[in-house]
Amino acid sequence: MRAKSLQHQRPKRTPDRRSIPRPAVAAAWLTLDCLILASLSVHVRAQAPSAQAVSASPYAFDIPAGPLAPALHQLASTADILLSFTPEQTQGRQTPGLRGRHTVDAALQALLAGTGLRAARLDNGAYVLRPQATPADPGAAGQIAPQPAAALPAVTVVGDGDAATGPVRGYLARRSAAGSKTDTAIVETPQSLSVVTAERIEAIGAASVRDALGYTPGINISPYGADSRYDWISIRGFDAYSPGFYQDGLPLRNANTFAVWKVEPYGTERIDVLRGPASVLYGQASPGGVVDVVSKLPTALPVRELQMQVGSHGHKQIAGDFSGQLDAEGQVRYRVVGLLRDARMPTGDKDDDRTYLAPSLTWRLSGDTSLTLYAQLMRNRAGVYTRIRPIEGSLIPTPVGSRIPSALDTGNRHFDRFDQDQTLVGYQFEHRLNDTFTFRQNLRAGHMKLDYAGLQAPRFVTTDPEQPLDPANYRLLSRTLFGSRESARSLSLDNQLQADLRAGDWQHTLLVGLDHQRSRFEARTFSGGSAPLLDIAAPVYPNGPFEIPDPYAVDSTRLQQTGLYLQDQIKWGERWQLTLGGRYDQARTENFDRLGGASSRVADHRFTKRAGLVYLAPNGLAPYASYTESFNPNPALNPLTRQPFEPETGRQYEAGLRYQPPGSRSLYSAAVFDLRRRNYITFDPDFVPYQTGEISTRGLELEATTQPMPHMNLTAAYSYTPRAIVTASANPEQIGRQALAVPRNQLSGWIDYRFANGLKVGIGARHTGSTYGNGGRTPVKVPAYTLVDLLLAYDIDRWSLALNVRNLTNRTYLSNCDSTAQTCYYGDQRRVVATATYRW
Repeated sequence: MRAKSLQHQRPKRTPDRRSIPRPAVAAAWLTLDCLILASLSVHVRAQAPSAQAVSASPYAFDIPAGPLAPALHQLASTADILLSFTPEQTQGRQTPGLRGRHTVDAALQALLAGTGLRAARLDNGAYVLRPQATPADPGAAGQIAPQPAAALPAVTVVGDGDAATGPVRGYLARRSAAGSKTDTAIVETPQSLSVVTAERIEAIGAASVRDALGYTPGINISPYGADSRYDWISIRGFDAYSPGFYQDGLPLRNANTFAVWKVEPYGTERIDVLRGPASVLYGQASPGGVVDVVSKLPTALPVRELQMQVGSHGHKQIAGDFSGQLDAEGQVRYRVVGLLRDARMPTGDKDDDRTYLAPSLTWRLSGDTSLTLYAQLMRNRAGVYTRIRPIEGSLIPTPVGSRIPSALDTGNRHFDRFDQDQTLVGYQFEHRLNDTFTFRQNLRAGHMKLDYAGLQAPRFVTTDPEQPLDPANYRLLSRTLFGSRESARSLSLDNQLQADLRAGDWQHTLLVGLDHQRSRFEARTFSGGSAPLLDIAAPVYPNGPFEIPDPYAVDSTRLQQTGLYLQDQIKWGERWQLTLGGRYDQARTENFDRLGGASSRVADHRFTKRAGLVYLAPNGLAPYASYTESFNPNPALNPLTRQPFEPETGRQYEAGLRYQPPGSRSLYSAAVFDLRRRNYITFDPDFVPYQTGEISTRGLELEATTQPMPHMNLTAAYSYTPRAIVTASANPEQIGRQALAVPRNQLSGWIDYRFANGLKVGIGARHTGSTYGNGGRTPVKVPAYTLVDLLLAYDIDRWSLALNVRNLTNRTYLSNCDSTAQTCYYGDQRRVVATATYRW
């Protein structure tokens, strides 16, 4: 059975009359609103005093002796400051290192002792390196004298989110490669783009990629409720996990089977989300957008971390992250990330175990050439946790007024399993040919095996048809066995040649790329049989009998795509930037039915394009407008003509405004979009497929990431999607109806503050408005819900202790309902995790 067909059979949560009352939710939102307003007022009124507070607060430093530049990076990261210098200032200089608790000023003086340099503090609180002062200078007495902010020269700024694909200090990333495949400032990208950094992932207690994206606009992280198997997400209403997930710029492709590549959040450096069509850069992709997960790779600064966790449902985990250099010159660097987890599903009787290991090695062959080798090995031994319920008994009561307990496990620990082994190996190569041309090549190969079995589609068993209101008719649930044994192999290659050209006031960043990917999937799938009936009032989970049927499908699927793309980022003067791009793709899908002996081959080709214009105002405003396209092949054949269907296509118009106040750690974004998905397959009243479908979504997205005062982080996001309807269909009755389970309103906010004594407190809230579920002629309304998350942390010496609570009030809620399948999906329950991290 295909994974797509089972998406509508996953449990989603309904409102529980025993859940926390509305006053508690209102109080949580009121508290969050007050904190946001307070932080914004501080941002406006307290810039200068906050800079003084930073320099006077003591921090615990542990910086080894060695080259000066990495030491300054580590100091800036620890003290949460902006520190600027030129490469020439630090070249060849060493530092004696620093240990113990010191103020920022004292730490800088100690670290710079004997280097001939001093640190000058600017009016805005940032620091810049100067030559050692003469006796007549203000800094001659060893003090750090304030300097006017205008004195800041053209220097390298460290600790300020300036890496396009690497680690970011704090929550704010300033650059990304997700929207261009080049090192580009986010404010210069003419499309909505968000970055979730590793620090933010840790702060909100994310245990999965979808958890990490819960505070990002335009994303629904629960389209199919709680599901231990996959990170189902949708972007701007469209599924993004199947065709839209990437890792390190290369696709994690699947064939709509159960074998889907997994990502470990502890091994993630950042998650870049590009919203809207992106086929010019990535080929086959969802019209909603692309999620690119950036892996932890070797760093210039040493990383030494051990982490231990205990939490809800018997959760026990130990993890480690180690990075450094293998030679004195730093030409060879390594990183090893590992994790061992022994845990249970929320039902308490199914395993949720994982082993993860990700070694990597970077070799800088010269100043112009680097090669990074990496591998990721993951072993999952787990049960199946999905919370699917019939509509009657979840969203609405049964005719006799009863409901199925939301915490009921409709599976069986003696039968359920989701055992997955996957290996990814690859390399990233970069060579700078001269001052103009740079060549990059990224390659990754993957292999996966999956053994999956579970119980699906619970339905009430009618024991007395003559008495429809007999409570016994709504007590026993029947379930169907299903599962699959699968394997997957993939190979992805991306070649890029970048040319940096300049002629007068015109600058061109020209990118020519050729990528190729191929995947092969094998699956033996069964569905049917029977399992013991489940009594919802007194559930018992016997060890059988389970009548497992023979496979109904033994399939082999091969996917192949080759794309040639061209992009030019044209900058005129300091204010205007124009992005133009085009791509030609050839895609081929081959399906082999091993049981029936049938086969099909579908070949598609498509040209996609994009264009975007940005104006960079001197006050930090950056308005933009763009047009983008996507395509995704349809592997199916038209049963009437026996000809392959045309590829699905997408197109989007977007206009937006970003604001990045000069010298601040803030980025504010607003965007409006008109997105259409075309050529999708619809069915006429006689269930004959026609490729005449079109879905239109329109909306508004707002996002803010800011540090309104030292040691405080604030993120906020809002999505307004008033339109997600069918605009063309083979069935006239569908036109004008709600097409997707997209909430009209989504709102989230997170704020945390670290006190001088090491205590850190954070709180967040995620509100999802009501939706109209998928399918059917009369989609059902799913109520709105609000979830609250909490962080309590304390830093002492080299230890960091944290307590994360997600869904603090243990709210029971439904995330979606399918009126065609007559099923609903419950969302995640409360999760509590205590973490102890030791860094040295």
